[in-house]
Amino acid sequence: MVRIDAKQMHYKILNEKIKELVKNEHKEIFIKGVCGQRYIGAGLQNREVRITVEGIPGNDLGIFMDGPEIIVKDDAQDGVGNTMNSGRIVIYGNAGDIVGHSMRGGEIFIKGDVGYRVGIHMKEYRTMYPVIVIGRNTGDFLGEYMAGGMIIVLGMTGRKYVGDYLGTGMHGGVIYVRGNSPLKARLGKEVKAFAADGRDIEKITPYLTAFVSYFRMNRDEVFKGPFYKILPITHRPYGKIYGY
Repeated sequence: MVRIDAKQMHYKILNEKIKELVKNEHKEIFIKGVCGQRYIGAGLQNREVRITVEGIPGNDLGIFMDGPEIIVKDDAQDGVGNTMNSGRIVIYGNAGDIVGHSMRGGEIFIKGDVGYRVGIHMKEYRTMYPVIVIGRNTGDFLGEYMAGGMIIVLGMTGRKYVGDYLGTGMHGGVIYVRGNSPLKARLGKEVKAFAADGRDIEKITPYLTAFVSYFRMNRDEVFKGPFYKILPITHRPYGKIYGY
């Protein structure tokens, strides 16, 4: 394992160091002292690399990433997994706004809360299928304009854990929400909520199992239902405003 002390290090220098290590085929990188440095893991293309971050990374962690695994032992700022193609990001704390913005593949697991517009413009294509699993609460506009992939909200706090305007503009993909949160009042006009069936539980089980494993959660508590799925009721929600 290669160790980097990023305390007071400019983000450009830090990212140059990371890219050079990956180029030289180092597979395990540990970075301590991170405090707001942006673009960690940006554009990396190596499925055998694991980067462990101690501290709080700045915006766009894992942007355009294609393959590596990033483990963050603390919180993360906005734009985690922005336009990510593949790989995995695991956040042991909370994350900010627009997590998974335009995400095209890979997985993001967050133990705590997330901010606003998480999953905005997520999409899928053939074998590329993005997934975000959120342990606690979300802000408003979750899954806004979502075109594919999956978001799972576990709401482990038991409070109001899904924000308003859920699925606004959504025209593809699926959102699963655990528990008895009053979803109807929070839904965007383009979606409806349905009770999850056995096939849905089978579909989300691998991701819940991974969540339990990463964060050492109680499996029975995480899997305890009920689960609901939010689906779009149209694939062209704004068709009437165009002239074709």
